[in-house]
Amino acid sequence: MKKQHVNRNYNAQDAELYQWCQEALRLAYRDQAAFQQYGYSMERAQKFKNMCDAFQQLPDDDEMVGDQMIATEKKNTAADALRTAIRSVMTRVAMKYHDKTGRYRKFGTSKLGDMSDPQLLFCGRRVVRVARAQIDFLADVGINEQLLQRVSEACSTFETALNIQQDRVHDRDIAVERRMEQGNKVYSELVVLCDIGKDIWASKDRVKYEQYRLYESNNDQKKQRKTSKSE
Repeated sequence: MKKQHVNRNYNAQDAELYQWCQEALRLAYRDQAAFQQYGYSMERAQKFKNMCDAFQQLPDDDEMVGDQMIATEKKNTAADALRTAIRSVMTRVAMKYHDKTGRYRKFGTSKLGDMSDPQLLFCGRRVVRVARAQIDFLADVGINEQLLQRVSEACSTFETALNIQQDRVHDRDIAVERRMEQGNKVYSELVVLCDIGKDIWASKDRVKYEQYRLYESNNDQKKQRKTSKSE
């Protein structure tokens, strides 16, 4: 069964969510006697704190994007090296066959600079295969097994770099989903804690009640300040 897409349940940056949790926990420890009356123990508060700390330690998107960019740079470098190796062969092939002939076209390198990554890898292997099939006819222009081996090695290096780059893309997707899932759990527990805090102080102390309010946008805060002023 296909996994359901995870949606973020909170309208804030992860760093803001973590800060909200730290402040709410500080208030809960201050008001722990009242929290005990709701069955919310300090052991549960400690578990919540541990959950928040684990959430903070998860790699953020900047880290994952950085890893992805590094892998992409290495992949691009390997792609350039493969194109260079292919051109080294094709320069020699062109000395033997005109670039309009069928023998030249068999190598399939006419759009080398515009090829996608899979096309480039496929092309490199085709060049080696086609050149080996007629290596006796191309020996006089310098095409030999050593030259073709360089192309083969360039293909292998590029394929490895391409796979690593794709792994980093998938790693980022997984990390984003994992962080969102953990963030939703943290936020859910935060809401429980703040709802208790608001209920404790709703009819006793307006200032302390407001301390447990969650404002998920600057607009919410502006509305609250406007309401407070009018009151």
